[in-house]
Amino acid sequence: MSNWKSAKAKRVLAALERIGWSVKRHRGGSHKVLEHAEYPDYVFSFHDGDEVGPKMMARIAKKTGLKPEDL
Repeated sequence: MSNWKSAKAKRVLAALERIGWSVKRHRGGSHKVLEHAEYPDYVFSFHDGDEVGPKMMARIAKKTGLKPEDL
């Protein structure tokens, strides 16, 4: 069972920004390239109101270092 729950993309992006990620560039309505000093760039491709499910949350966490308590 996953430790992750669904969350709105806006909340996930805010959590990523709190742990050191910043928007490097924004393209179109949903694609944002995020940068962090300790990780390779990550493309965050969700609209603010989108619901991000547990499986996708786990994938985002693997690439970004996000933890459930960061939300």
